[in-house]
Amino acid sequence: MFISAEKKKENIAEYLLYMWQIEDIIRAYKFDIEKINAQIILPYPCAEDDKKALLTWYENLIDMMREEHVIELGHLQINNNILIDLNDLHQTILTSNFHQDYKNQYYKTNALITEIKAKQGNAIENEIEVCFTFLYGFLLLKLQKKAITKETATASNEISQFIALLASKYKLYKAGKLELE
Repeated sequence: MFISAEKKKENIAEYLLYMWQIEDIIRAYKFDIEKINAQIILPYPCAEDDKKALLTWYENLIDMMREEHVIELGHLQINNNILIDLNDLHQTILTSNFHQDYKNQYYKTNALITEIKAKQGNAIENEIEVCFTFLYGFLLLKLQKKAITKETATASNEISQFIALLASKYKLYKAGKLELE
């Protein structure tokens, strides 16, 4: 909760990947709030009031995941909405008369995005979601200490740069400081 709030404010891309990880943590604990409390919340270095707030946050996420039927797969609608917002901003920037830096980074990365999309079976239409799905998969490989090919590492670096630029534009957009027309 505390980490997510800070990430949401500072870097929407990191926030979204973090929230996907939280969803998977909840799944790994089989939605058992008692286990989450014992193994994640109680050891967390914070005041008791903060631990209670953290417990409530996890309980709310569990409830939302159940209500939205994302028990085994998928993401919460609040997270999907961020992807939609990011994709909308992406499309807007691409058609604006500004942000040549972003357009250049996108066109540099576009062939890679298309290749990743094809490897994912073209199941995901939204290019930004393709990027996040790839980055999350890369993160999982690293966390599991699995072998990562040079090509995958290079692709991760390129996609990360592109998404980092989108995240910085998003932050400016949310602050009302991004010129789009």
